[in-house]
Amino acid sequence: MTNDELTEVLNRLLAGWENEVIEFKEAARQFSVDKTGEYVSALSNEANLRGAGVGWLVFGVSNDHKIVGTAHLIDSQQRQPLKQHIHQSIDQGVTIREAYEVTINEKRVVLLEVPAAPQGIPISWKGDYRARAGESLVPLSLVKLDEIRQQTIGADWTAVVVPEATLAHLDSAAIACARQGFAERYAPRLRASDIAAWDDAMFLSKARLTRDGMITRAALLLLGADTSTHLLSPHPAQLTWKLVGEQQAYEHFRLPFLSCSTRINGVRR
Repeated sequence: MTNDELTEVLNRLLAGWENEVIEFKEAARQFSVDKTGEYVSALSNEANLRGAGVGWLVFGVSNDHKIVGTAHLIDSQQRQPLKQHIHQSIDQGVTIREAYEVTINEKRVVLLEVPAAPQGIPISWKGDYRARAGESLVPLSLVKLDEIRQQTIGADWTAVVVPEATLAHLDSAAIACARQGFAERYAPRLRASDIAAWDDAMFLSKARLTRDGMITRAALLLLGADTSTHLLSPHPAQLTWKLVGEQQAYEHFRLPFLSCSTRINGVRR
């Protein structure tokens, strides 16, 4: 965005002053990374609950509503590591969408754009879910936590298409394994030779892993290449298997999940 566009955004935020999706901090020289992470969690959750696309954490504005300027996050060498650290410490992989800076009357202001929490997924910072109560930072209440988590009840999350995904994001060995299982399942009704003749797009359609030719989350989870996890972000594309008893084992599995059962059986043997 241009300086004029950012000035318009800042003026709009100042006109509304602080609410649950906007936080202003003076931060003359610096601001705690941990506190920033807590605000990202809180603003993301509150934006979700209020139907807002984003929340804003703004540095360089004083408590009496005056633009005072800040030296915090003065260059990209400071901003990029902050985004990366937030991404690593937010349990759901969410981070700051963008860090903007705007100069008004020779005073520098930094605006951090925080994406709203996805439907059904509350956002936590180092295991703690945060929220806002007026201008205060507080734990996310059980009522708000349940409200977010219940947003996807009754919806089939796995059936949602992933517009960016293509056949190239799927693992060919996993597709072959799925095709074999499909042939065994429908052996009384379909000839194996007919199933083998289908191209991958036809097979995925028959297996109901695509919708109108588009890859679904189910297809990515079951058949996705291990380099395709970013397409499911911020949802964690990881399966954890733990054996408790006389024999013990513990392992994390990445995509494709269709291969996990074979690998787990191998561990158990």
